[in-house]
Amino acid sequence: MNERYPVLDGAESFYYEGNEIGILITHGFLGTPQSVRFLGESFAKLGYTVFAPRLKGHGTHYKDMEKTSHEDWFAEAEKGYQFLKDRCTSVYAAGQSMGGALTLWLANKYPEIAGIVLINAALRVPCYEYLKGKKNPRYLDEGAPDIKKEDVEEITYGKVPVPSIFELQKIMERTPDLLPSIKAPVLGFKSVEDHVVPAECTDFILEKIGSVKKKAISLYNSYHVASMDNDKEMIVNITHQYIQQNQADSLSFV
Repeated sequence: MNERYPVLDGAESFYYEGNEIGILITHGFLGTPQSVRFLGESFAKLGYTVFAPRLKGHGTHYKDMEKTSHEDWFAEAEKGYQFLKDRCTSVYAAGQSMGGALTLWLANKYPEIAGIVLINAALRVPCYEYLKGKKNPRYLDEGAPDIKKEDVEEITYGKVPVPSIFELQKIMERTPDLLPSIKAPVLGFKSVEDHVVPAECTDFILEKIGSVKKKAISLYNSYHVASMDNDKEMIVNITHQYIQQNQADSLSFV
């Protein structure tokens, strides 16, 4: 699929070269790498090698998005993982919202992933559920991003194609079946007040996932787009501790 519209300023993929530990960060539905740039820059300052791909159809125009599928989105996340795998000895995968679900898909397909970090991973988006089976309207107006912190601008679309919502729903519907086979250590962040994805999605994932090492962290001062919200520094700090501990644990078995 060739995108017809230019990439919006600030919405580009980004890469920071660092040490032998790579972190892939996958953004959410309608979002762009801009929504996870603070995390990426912070991880880079801590020394990690970081890549955040822009999923196809995102960060250009909603008419581009309409032509893409969930397979296209997963393919970009997968290419991002391969890109880091070629450069690093250990790769961690992190994802916000839909990016969290795609991270679970990656962990299912690539069991060698060192660990996963989920930020309000999406298994349900209740406000879209009434659309199932409908062919009209073609587009929906999108409200402001769900961010508690004031004066935060997320690059996103003002309209969303309904066919794209159906593609998101396919990802969310298929993810639960993958959970028992995923063994990677998992850190799950959940905003207690999230107006897009219920916090129970993270609880369900951690209950059903096959991982032995798993931990849930509640965020009390952020809404859905927590990677841009009041708890973003906390996400960075806890993720850093998690990776360092996981690396130490894996070395102790060598």
